[in-house]
Amino acid sequence: MPKTTKDKFVIQGKAYEKPILCDLTKPFQHHDKNLIIFCHGYKGFKDWGCWNLMADKFAQNGISFLKFNFSHNGGTINNPIDFPDLKAFSENNYSIEVNDVIRVVSYVKSEFTYFANAKIHLMGHSRGGGIACIASSRDLNIESLILLASVSDYKNRFPEQSEIDKWKENGVRYIENKRTKQQLPHLYQFYQNYMDNESDLNIESKVSRTEDLHTDASNIISLLTEIKRTTDSLKSIKLRSKKLRREVIQVDSLNNHEAPSIESPSEPEEQASTQEQNSVKQ
Repeated sequence: MPKTTKDKFVIQGKAYEKPILCDLTKPFQHHDKNLIIFCHGYKGFKDWGCWNLMADKFAQNGISFLKFNFSHNGGTINNPIDFPDLKAFSENNYSIEVNDVIRVVSYVKSEFTYFANAKIHLMGHSRGGGIACIASSRDLNIESLILLASVSDYKNRFPEQSEIDKWKENGVRYIENKRTKQQLPHLYQFYQNYMDNESDLNIESKVSRTEDLHTDASNIISLLTEIKRTTDSLKSIKLRSKKLRREVIQVDSLNNHEAPSIESPSEPEEQASTQEQNSVKQ
């Protein structure tokens, strides 16, 4: 397997900007030809799911891969996963995220001299895909745009007008984070920012301006296909493991004439404990 290296760094901002946590995975040699900059999605972060696997796979095939956390995604430099900074989350909006991408691209060009002549590709997942589309329409010299299950229209993702009216009246709206069980706050400014900058945040119109981007990204597409095949294989292994565990439990149940719950393996133990307590009382 080809050797790769991984560096972590922080992009400091101006007084009104929050820092951006990044990591760069690159081939051990010839890492200066192509660079993918990846934008995560809503309630996401740079190390979620298969993103590290994807970064490794690209780097092993000669393409450098930079991931970053949006500055207001709720994570911090010291705790980038569990979203302890809900104040920052509440102050986030689409304009901030577009600016974050511009900050990352500018930093790469100014601080990593070996990327001076590299082809830079923007990749985005879900909401990050829309952000990548908008950012690519700016004068960033982006070679290509890669979208993974991208959002195509931000406006239609807002709630009904009656809910927007309540949002405005209350000043804040909460969305549950299923992963952390947090109630994530969105200040009304999130909606107001979109309405104030609707033309600049219209994904479809921005994509139409990127038609001149180079489309010779067959190598990237083949790598994405390989990554999907790898993740599907891992998923298949997990399912087979679960099926095997179920079969083992069923065989064990036949031997013991009792069928324990797969979803709640502790329940039979709790029942046994209750029976023991009753026998002691008797």
